[in-house]
Parts: sequence; C-alpha cells; structure tokens
Amino acid sequence: MPDREDLQNLSLLGKPDSRLPASPDEARLETFANQRVGRRYWITLNCPEFSSLCPVTGQPDSARLVIRYVPGACCVETKSLKFYLASFRNQPAFNEEIVNRILDDLVQALQPVEMVVRGEFAPRGGIQLTTEATYPDSLSA
Repeated sequence: MPDREDLQNLSLLGKPDSRLPASPDEARLETFANQRVGRRYWITLNCPEFSSLCPVTGQPDSARLVIRYVPGACCVETKSLKFYLASFRNQPAFNEEIVNRILDDLVQALQPVEMVVRGEFAPRGGIQLTTEATYPDSLSA
C-alpha cells in the first residue's frame, strides 16, 4: 500500500505534527481514494468529545458528533478530521450552525453519495439540543 499515490498527499497521518488549526477556515480535510467505488457501504465516525464556544456567552459547549456517509470516490482521513473538529474549540457559533458547517465542509471535500452529521449537545439550562443535517438535502431532491 505505500506505493499508492493518493497516500503520498497526506500531510498529517504518520507525522508527529500536533499543531491544531486555529479555526475551521485554516483546517484541511484530507482524503484518500475509496478502494470500493461502486459498492454502497456506510462509514461511521463517532466523535464523543467535540467542543466549541457559545457565541453569546463565550461558555464552552460540548457534544457527541456522529458522522455517517456513503463514500463516493474518496474517504476522509481521520487524523485530518480530528484536527478539523478540534479547530472548533475556540470557534464561537451556535450548535445548529456548527453541524451544518461540518456537513457542508465534508460534502465539499468528499463528494459523498450520502452523508448525515448529527450533533448531540450537552444540556444547557435544562434543555438538550440535537441537530442533524443530511446530504443530499431532501428538500432539494
């Protein structure tokens, strides 16, 4: 597998770099070729320690993110995904916007057949918020 050209372009995997991007705009989602193009299968990525900031209070928000997708021509490299998600730690944004932003960024990078991003945020003020965004958007289909 080391001869695969698509793996030569990965800049984080297997490297000791631990500098996290300061924001999602600076993060780079890296991909590698799907070796089973034409087979419909789901990839599930469970991220139980996601964090961001409330844009009004500046207080930290935490969530469990679940990203599920049917890959097209490529798959996301998980170390780059980890760095991308960690870049939200100092990003003030509403929970709903975060989930939709993650979906948009992943769809742009991967061009999946289908994708669902679900954020189950920790309760605040006695209310637990869950946001789920899907691609393709069922309203535009």
